[in-house]
Amino acid sequence: MYTASSFKETDLDHLQQQIEQTRLAVLVTHGEQGLQASHLPLLLDRSQGSNGTLYGHFARANRQWQELENGAEALVVFAGPDAYVSAGYYPSKAQDPRTVPTWNYVSVHAWGKAEVYHDAERLLDIVRRLSDRHEQAQAKPWSVDEAPADYMAGMLKAIVGFALPIERLQGTRKLSQNRSAIDIEGVRTCLASSTDPLDNQLAAVMRQS
Repeated sequence: MYTASSFKETDLDHLQQQIEQTRLAVLVTHGEQGLQASHLPLLLDRSQGSNGTLYGHFARANRQWQELENGAEALVVFAGPDAYVSAGYYPSKAQDPRTVPTWNYVSVHAWGKAEVYHDAERLLDIVRRLSDRHEQAQAKPWSVDEAPADYMAGMLKAIVGFALPIERLQGTRKLSQNRSAIDIEGVRTCLASSTDPLDNQLAAVMRQS
């Protein structure tokens, strides 16, 4: 991922926060089957390894897991909020028209090689942890314990789990840092007043920075 020096994010806590806030990551591999990508919900365990370890699972029918099992390196993309930035958002444009539109965004890339596993106990653990995390906002959170044991056993046979220690992290946090303070505030204000909720999300990130 190309990242200009002004926008590099190197703070490990911020990188891990973005990973945890990304509900659906993109896992990319290259192997005998060529380039492959899967959209997966993942869990980050910060206590495992210097950068943390990612946990998730594939549908067994998705042959990408075989690339991981064969030792292929994976690139995992965690895309955060993004927004189009019009040149008209810059107050300084009134004095100096030499400006163009751009795009602000937050993104983290992680690399590593995974351990693939098939045993039911570990598979049930990752399914439980994923569902517990994403059920938190429900009025009546669902639990794997509500499903019949024989049904869950059959479902677990249809997935393959993995643990991916993160060997390298790269982050981009492009939030108009290369502009003046008045232009940064102009961008934030315009995005915050937009009717697009994605623009509002990016404005909130700018406010926190």
